[in-house]
Amino acid sequence: MRPLSLLETRVLGVLVEKQHTVPDSYPLSLNSLTLGCNQKTARDPVLNATEAEVQAAVDALRALSLVFESSGSRVTRYEHNTGRALGLPSQSVALLAVLMLRGPQTASELRANCERLHRFADTSSVEAFLDELAARPEEKGGPLALKLPRAPGAREPRWTHLLSGPVDVSAMPVAAADEIVATSEIAALKARHDALQAEVSELRGLVERLYAELGVAKP
Repeated sequence: MRPLSLLETRVLGVLVEKQHTVPDSYPLSLNSLTLGCNQKTARDPVLNATEAEVQAAVDALRALSLVFESSGSRVTRYEHNTGRALGLPSQSVALLAVLMLRGPQTASELRANCERLHRFADTSSVEAFLDELAARPEEKGGPLALKLPRAPGAREPRWTHLLSGPVDVSAMPVAAADEIVATSEIAALKARHDALQAEVSELRGLVERLYAELGVAKP
């Protein structure tokens, strides 16, 4: 399968998302699909595509059997065929959809953002499906996900989809192995340091009072 454009991945992601979040309105009309593509929340990057551009993306996805036109409606409606076309379980489809809609994310972020599409038991189960996508054999079309190098200041590595083709990670900054990366850990250490300082000051005051009460000169 050829690499998909940004708008094509957005269309596919929106169809997967809306199938779960607004089932009464699914399959989607071109107007609803365009609104979903240009949505300001839960989208990265935010797009401003026209209906004509979305229609062209839909037609391109139909040629790849990733989208098909729904029958039995006066208004033309569209639905995705991602799982069947790519041979993927619903869990993997949900992860890819969120990656297409929101960009690279950590496994824990994906678990939270996938909540309405599929409820994963824990982060390790998310990682298991991501690992399967990353190890997808070439005879089935090749990998569909990639773990990115952990960036400086980041606690966890992020994942990205490969539906738009290979990702060049060589120019990406990588965190040092001994880097303290968690802001929460830094805050906890500072709080512990402040507490110890307060405790030392209290003990010092107590010792000075004891010296004074006993009339003993401090060494």
